Amino acid sequence: ALADRFRAGEDTVSLVRDRADLVDSLIKTAWRHCCGEPHDMALAAVGGYGRGELHPHSDVDIVILVEPDAPEHHRDALQRFLALLWDIGLHIGHSVRTVADCQAAAAADITIATNLMESRLLIGPMPLFAAMRAAVAPEQVWPASAFFEAKWREQRERHAKYEHTAYKLEPNVKEGPGGLRDIQTIVWVAQRHFGTATMHGLVEYGFLTENEFRLLTEGQAFLWRVRFALHLIAGRREDRLLFDHQLRVARLFGYEDREHLLGVEQFMQHYYRTLMSLSRLNEMLLQLFQEALLLDPEAPTRLLDEDFQVRHRFLEVRDDDTFRLRPRALMRLFLVLEQHPDLKGVSARTIRLIRRNLDLIDDTLRADPQVRACFMAILREPQGLSHELRRMNHYGVLGRYLPAFGEIVGRMQYDLFHAYTVDEHILFVVGNLRSFALARHDHEFPLCSRIMQTLDKPEVAYLAGLFHDIAKGRGGDHSTLGAVDAEQFCIDHGLSRYDARLVSWLVTHHLSLSVTAQKKDINDPAIINDFASLVGDQIHLDLLYMLTVADVRATNPSLWNSWKASLFGELYANTQRALRRGLENPIDKDELIDETQSRARALLATRLDDARVDTVWRTLTENYFLQHTADEIAWHTEALAERDPTEPTTIMLRADSGRGGTAISVYAERDEPTFGRATAALDQLGLTIVDARIVPVGERASVDTYVVLEDTGEPIDDPQRLGEIAAILKREIGRRGASPMAVTRRAPRQVRMFSTSTGVTFTADARNRRTVMEITAGDRPGLLSEIGRVLEQQQVRLQNAKITTVGERAEDVFFVNSKDAPLDEAAEERLRSALLQRIGSSEAEKAKNPPPTPPASLRERRGE
Repeated sequence: ALADRFRAGEDTVSLVRDRADLVDSLIKTAWRHCCGEPHDMALAAVGGYGRGELHPHSDVDIVILVEPDAPEHHRDALQRFLALLWDIGLHIGHSVRTVADCQAAAAADITIATNLMESRLLIGPMPLFAAMRAAVAPEQVWPASAFFEAKWREQRERHAKYEHTAYKLEPNVKEGPGGLRDIQTIVWVAQRHFGTATMHGLVEYGFLTENEFRLLTEGQAFLWRVRFALHLIAGRREDRLLFDHQLRVARLFGYEDREHLLGVEQFMQHYYRTLMSLSRLNEMLLQLFQEALLLDPEAPTRLLDEDFQVRHRFLEVRDDDTFRLRPRALMRLFLVLEQHPDLKGVSARTIRLIRRNLDLIDDTLRADPQVRACFMAILREPQGLSHELRRMNHYGVLGRYLPAFGEIVGRMQYDLFHAYTVDEHILFVVGNLRSFALARHDHEFPLCSRIMQTLDKPEVAYLAGLFHDIAKGRGGDHSTLGAVDAEQFCIDHGLSRYDARLVSWLVTHHLSLSVTAQKKDINDPAIINDFASLVGDQIHLDLLYMLTVADVRATNPSLWNSWKASLFGELYANTQRALRRGLENPIDKDELIDETQSRARALLATRLDDARVDTVWRTLTENYFLQHTADEIAWHTEALAERDPTEPTTIMLRADSGRGGTAISVYAERDEPTFGRATAALDQLGLTIVDARIVPVGERASVDTYVVLEDTGEPIDDPQRLGEIAAILKREIGRRGASPMAVTRRAPRQVRMFSTSTGVTFTADARNRRTVMEITAGDRPGLLSEIGRVLEQQQVRLQNAKITTVGERAEDVFFVNSKDAPLDEAAEERLRSALLQRIGSSEAEKAKNPPPTPPASLRERRGE
């Protein structure tokens, strides 16, 4: 009945109260049935149940208060009582304690003290219950100041588990920052300090305004509604907004897809913005408590200027009318904080005044030259930039000053690729750029640090980071739309035309380096020359490289790995070389091969004589020397010179590939394709394949090289693990004529939640006598092996592969040919049909059980 009332739209506040009332009736009836009404025992509700708040599958926490000798008299009755509660489906958390036990436990554990503070008598003698309440009162355990410090520390530790951000892909409604536990922390502290058990008591004591009380109660009601829905959908206690739950809750709440935003994305934006609002109130109120409970109210103030002063190392306005009389101070406050790194933060009173005066940040203030100059000064200040931009966003100032930024606050993208909301991601990008400017981080990204620390105008990089994704969800190409915003902003804020165009160019092309490195053959001199023409000069290359590294690292913690670092670094180095030669003098393929061979010979000089090197190299092709580094060529040459000619397969492994991963090379006969079997074996071993090169050697053999990582993103350095990989590969590839091994490893839960439509496109590369085939599909173990089997069946030869996983999507590029020529249209159509039938069928099966991901058309409209 409660569930029906919820789906009919009834207020959740009354439902959680009614649920508690229902459980009260059940428990009291069960108590009387099993225990009667003994004079030496009392039953009390504690915790959330003690507050009279129960969601459908919440734990029911109770304490059985007893006189010292009562448990022995009532042991059997208590066992029957508790067993009955479990049997009827209640999730019971219970303790049996004397008054003295309660006092000792509360004194030792702040959580127990909090639970007992919220207790209420269900049944039994009131004197016994009153004695317990008196025993855990502030004058007995946890006085208000100690209680506050313990709860504040508890909250900080809890937030640390969630990386101090509410903007997680699958947030926790109860425990995450800005969640229900934060609201309850405020009530607990108020209860201990003032003796009030309600939030409205804070209004009566002047700690909350009526408007702030309304925001708190509305925020709590929304989160209660979400939590109630989660419990109903999951059929059990569930406080995490998992991906499948997000979609179902959004539908339950009536959110519908719009042209550029999915219904689930609209719901999650509402959710994240609610958390941000609650988090602001939590910070302000806890700081008010800190000032009231821990700090000296008579402490002297230090005047800074006409607007600001310092008390207890917190910045505060000198007068409540400061912002109203001089609105520029709303921006200048953050510059003052940067200029005084000894300050701990902003006083609670000032935080409240900022929130109250946000509407003063209007078009007039945005156009004020002094405010614009102040914003640029914040970007140029040598310390505190990323911290103050986050504070500006947290207090709502950044979204008011930059309305386009305000639009993307709390905006999420319903996929596994983007781990944070757009505003959080942007601030992470700026934070990464800022870390490049600090010498203490030089060891992490030396090239980025060198570039950043030699810039005359680092604000150019920060502005590019601030605007690169600011147009997400607006419709159209977000890079192009953001570039227009960025250029106008730069001109308005006094940058030169050149710098404004530079920022705009970076925003326009912020994906170009990543796409080129991950989806194009960067061993092809023509690709390098094209990319060099795009960047044009060293400063554009430097800034784009640095922005790309900052962007990828801030998109998803699992995206950045040693392989990606090597890939981007290789493209940077090759492009830098092309720029130094001059765009009018492009890199020549023959010249590149000569240089690579010379370096390889130098590496082999002490290990093989020239005659043996020449013997091996005569079997290799031009493409082989283009596809491999000098170090790889030396490694292969030595192994091939020593191989047993009677062995059809040779496995070569190197823990340090020089390409940021572990290199596995397979020498095998070409009439026995190995790609499908090798990738199946590597997949089943739980390895991530990030690169594959299939290069002919001689007339009947090939060297297939795979770069792999563990699923943690790290190269493999364990000799035993390397030996296992070599043995399994040799066994599987040696099974001539057999089908590849079955990949039984399952995709992670989150990946299985999505259904991605499969797409196959072809582009002719006549210059290299091949076809470029791009495949988009749902990522899953065994996918590469399935593609390899189709290529084998269609008699299509694989030359190279660029493996890219974008969250739940595989976006892989294969370079193929047939009889050393590009595929003709008929061959392309046969191959497309076979691929869709084989790898598309798995997605069709999964699609029988939605939820679906955004369709391709929506992704295109959003400019993704």
